[in-house]
Amino acid sequence: MVLSKSRRWSRKNFSPANMSPEQIELLKLEDGIRLHESVKVELETYARETGNPIVKPFLLVIARDTTHAGQLVKLIQSSDFFEGRYAGRVIQVDSSRTGAEEDEMVARLLKVEHSNEPTEIVIHVNMLKEGWDVTNLYTIVPLRAANARILIEQSIGRGLRLPYGRRTGVTAVDRLNIVAHDKFQEIIDEANRSDSPIRLQQVVLDPDQLQSRTVTVVSQSQLTASLGLPPQQVSANTQIPASTPSPVFQKPEEQRVAQMAYAAIRALENQPRRAPGVSYLQTPDIQAEIVKEVTSQYTAGQLALEGIEAPVDVAAVVAQTTALVIQQTIDIPRVLVVPQGEVRSGYHLFVLDLSALRYPSVDEDLWIQHLRTGQRDVLSLGQSGGQEARLEDTVVSGLVDFDDVAYDQHADLLYELAQQTVAHFRSYLPEEEIGKVLRVYQKPIANLIHVQMQRHFWEDAAGYDVRISRGFTELRPSAFTAARDETPLDFRKSPADKSNMARYLFGGFQRCLYTVQKFQSDAERRLAVILERETLKWFKPAKGQFQIFYKSGADHLEYQPDFVAETDDTIYMLEPKARNELDSQDVLAKQAAAVTWCQHASTHAASYDGKPWRYVLIPHDVIAENMTLEGLAGRYEGLLKSPDASS
Repeated sequence: MVLSKSRRWSRKNFSPANMSPEQIELLKLEDGIRLHESVKVELETYARETGNPIVKPFLLVIARDTTHAGQLVKLIQSSDFFEGRYAGRVIQVDSSRTGAEEDEMVARLLKVEHSNEPTEIVIHVNMLKEGWDVTNLYTIVPLRAANARILIEQSIGRGLRLPYGRRTGVTAVDRLNIVAHDKFQEIIDEANRSDSPIRLQQVVLDPDQLQSRTVTVVSQSQLTASLGLPPQQVSANTQIPASTPSPVFQKPEEQRVAQMAYAAIRALENQPRRAPGVSYLQTPDIQAEIVKEVTSQYTAGQLALEGIEAPVDVAAVVAQTTALVIQQTIDIPRVLVVPQGEVRSGYHLFVLDLSALRYPSVDEDLWIQHLRTGQRDVLSLGQSGGQEARLEDTVVSGLVDFDDVAYDQHADLLYELAQQTVAHFRSYLPEEEIGKVLRVYQKPIANLIHVQMQRHFWEDAAGYDVRISRGFTELRPSAFTAARDETPLDFRKSPADKSNMARYLFGGFQRCLYTVQKFQSDAERRLAVILERETLKWFKPAKGQFQIFYKSGADHLEYQPDFVAETDDTIYMLEPKARNELDSQDVLAKQAAAVTWCQHASTHAASYDGKPWRYVLIPHDVIAENMTLEGLAGRYEGLLKSPDASS
């Protein structure tokens, strides 16, 4: 696990000399709760920004003994502790529980990652076993006397699992907070020891991964491999699937001519009027043009010995290459939608969801020590300088820092949202504390508001021009990370571990335009079985293949459909999706963008008697191998609602 997620927290100028053990304990516990509240907001902001599930963090308190643990539970659930907000949200995990109480304790502990489980604080006394792994532990408050090494080895490791399975680059999401005012320097020194497990694990994500070296598997299209075109930038860590087809042209000179012919064909991609689809490459005038281009470039010279090796029949190689391109290509036009005239944009008025904002009153300063880098930060909790004239001004000044928020254009909306925010804090904080909270947490508060603003962004243009810049496009190579020399699985058979589908490579295809593919779910694998049976050709597009973009708030993000398949009379764009995601804002926005693209592509295809495009969004749970493609398309095409254009 990546231990740079860890941070040690202590108060600035903290000294335990003039404090009783009870005072130190209460201070650490309260600071832990403050950090926990901050983490909850940061995690929700990140989830909304990225479309990921919202992670519910929890705080782990390490108690001295069962009596101490019971006292802590009573304190935390009291009405005097943070206004009683944690009543019913704390569990005690130790050997004092038996029978039904123990069963309830274990059940709550095992569900602590679930968003609908209310537990936010776990108090334990040496009862957390090795098998208890969680990804949403973000704050640890050690209240038991223990040396730094024991604390690092037995407790900190539990908080180093990453909720999204990877580092996100967002500090708050990748960070574990440990409140250790009285052991601050001791734990820093222990972490910096040469044999510290933290230092060792900075470069080790998973011990099992060390036993299996990985490589980048480059999956070329069947077409480029058949023409003998090597992948670019091959290194010692690049692996080509063993199932990659051999070049069709075995003689070096014929292979050279074929590659020249393919280059000439690719130049015709940018001439959609002359070559609106690959079938037009076989027209006599285009064939003659390609032969002329190749002949002008090709000179046998000393590579061909007259009288020993027969000269290359350029026209025949060009014809065979063209036939191969038609056989191994699906007509994918490049569709450009260009707005006409002035483009207007803004945000609709809406009501903020501020339920995650529960920052407590702030007063002192906290010091933050980064265990990996040694960097030390100060979080000032009680600064009085820089106060705005109105509380709302602090919120607005945080929002106008975003590039897409112009004060002159959005002032009315910004102050409306700022008033909602101030009113929210007035609902539980004294008036004199609100300004401090707004100043200290200005950035995360602004982030949370800005994320919600994106869902109410609108854009309008006088009209749009649709241009077809390419009649067809080359299939881009795909790349996958896989275990070195791992043999691709037979796509017709479901692997034993369906929960880990994304790690497997699959092969054995006859009609796929690539030699190997990866699937994100078993439903995708089953769909591939259907496509192999019922289509002429199909593939999973690589990033950048289609250049389809959808609106997510003020951003325009690229959308890549999961499957493309061609039958005798139709080209399908297929998107299998979990049923509980079908109505999500992003899925509906992608659907709207893809349907529009298919309409434009179909209009272009009609201009040269090509095949129409159909977009189908398919629930995962209806895909079975006995289904037909037409049955799925007929049932699910166009039945799902489009996103509200005003949102």
